[in-house]
Amino acid sequence: MNQLEIRNLSKTYPNGIKALNDISITITNGMFGLLGPNGAGKSSLMRTLATLQAAGSGEIFFNGQDVQKKPEIIRSVLGYLPQEFGVYPKVSALELLDHIAILKGITNSVQRKDQVHFLLQQTNLYDHRKKAVHSYSGGMKQRFGIAQALLGDPKLIIVDEPTAGLDPEERNRFLNLLSEIGENIIVILSTHLVDDVLELCPQMAIMNQGKIIKQGNPAVLTASLEGKIWRKKVSKSELPRYQQKLNIISSKLIAGETLIHVKADELPEVGFEQIKPSLEDFYFSTLQQTKQ
Repeated sequence: MNQLEIRNLSKTYPNGIKALNDISITITNGMFGLLGPNGAGKSSLMRTLATLQAAGSGEIFFNGQDVQKKPEIIRSVLGYLPQEFGVYPKVSALELLDHIAILKGITNSVQRKDQVHFLLQQTNLYDHRKKAVHSYSGGMKQRFGIAQALLGDPKLIIVDEPTAGLDPEERNRFLNLLSEIGENIIVILSTHLVDDVLELCPQMAIMNQGKIIKQGNPAVLTASLEGKIWRKKVSKSELPRYQQKLNIISSKLIAGETLIHVKADELPEVGFEQIKPSLEDFYFSTLQQTKQ
């Protein structure tokens, strides 16, 4: 069982922005979802865990060893797919993956060839292995990104906003691949898309303004709102009155009307219907509390 332990981690950039604010969390094998809006500090945390930037204060331990004192501890077992994954132009997937494998220290040519071919097959890219990676679709590039992250048999994989911009079919294929991978190692999925976490992650945390504000099992967290979520369609002109009067956690425009979700212990007023809470309701409710 692998364990990543983060203790009181903080990071302030030279411009004064506090990207990480006293974060403490422990993550073990399986898929872990890190959910939060853009600018919440997720990418800063991912880069710090990947030892691409130093923390201001705090500690990181992987399997009991101090990562900040010996960054090679985590680098040797890390697979990382950043939000922006650049590729060399005119280089085939086969050549690029082989090159990255050498950089990761896989020097045995037979072993390297076997691993490269296996990963191209696992990510469903083998038939496209001789094509230049820069010519791939968005989903294919993301799958190539996972292939390079899996080189060297990592124990910790970090993926930052992996499904942004993917069409539904590519998204499903990509998430299924992540799910297969994340059984015996730690996979941290950093995203602002609630559905990605709901479908994949038995454990999650919500991050905002550089802090972890809630963590736990998605189903258990969602169940805490049972009996407290109500919805109603209202006209655009009515919306300001409801915003002043009720605790609206989200609103969505549907066919010219606004569907509002309200958090309340009892029926807010006539015309509302009680609904089963979703993880999205919990997420928006939690974010709203941090603004108050």
